[in-house]
Amino acid sequence: MTSGAPVMRVLLVEDEEPIRHFLITTLEAEGYEVFAAATAQEGDILAANRRIDVFLIDLGLPDRDGVELIRQLRGWTQRPIIVLSARSQERHKVDALDAGADDYLSKPFGVDELHARLRVALRHAAQTTQAGKSVLNLGDVRIDLETRTVLRAGQVVRLTATEWRLLEALAKRADRVVTSRQLLQEVWGPGHAEQGHYLRIYIRQLRQKLEPLPARPVLLLTETSVGYRLLVPLADPALAPDSLL
Repeated sequence: MTSGAPVMRVLLVEDEEPIRHFLITTLEAEGYEVFAAATAQEGDILAANRRIDVFLIDLGLPDRDGVELIRQLRGWTQRPIIVLSARSQERHKVDALDAGADDYLSKPFGVDELHARLRVALRHAAQTTQAGKSVLNLGDVRIDLETRTVLRAGQVVRLTATEWRLLEALAKRADRVVTSRQLLQEVWGPGHAEQGHYLRIYIRQLRQKLEPLPARPVLLLTETSVGYRLLVPLADPALAPDSLL
């Protein structure tokens, strides 16, 4: 953590004691203040009585499914929620993201990856609290949500109405995973929630217009079997994601 910066507070809800203690140790070593719970009920109590900057929530909790806890938290807070999941089926991750989680880590995961995801989540939270922030700079691509314009290398990029709605939906959640179901419902409406071929076609079109190498995207990333993520490059090298263990 940066010297002199406010201490960031993490609420960790993880029932496996060895993992919980390990995560507490590594998070505190990075300068976070950690509040830990072994059950959803304990997490509820801590969340209600502490100022929390970011939540780390395991899905397999003994007293309640982690998805239910995420849904409850989203009823009153927009602070970042990162899922810790040992579940192998992608639908569990999709359910958690649909419930309001911002990102997920599949167990086992690297410590450096955890810290990188935390930095991105906190950066995004800081950006969304800045009044009037409506412009995203993605390398040579500039997205202005207020004027509804896109520039690439200073030149206007012509988008169809549907392409813009899809890009806007991703830009408003930049750096976060957005599930295919969420995108289909927001862009095409509730009746199209299962028609993923629409999404694949328009993502391909956006990559053709925005990516340096559409076949090797660096901005519009696919989260396999889950959805998509619009990645904002980190300008500060100190904030760049660490390599995985």
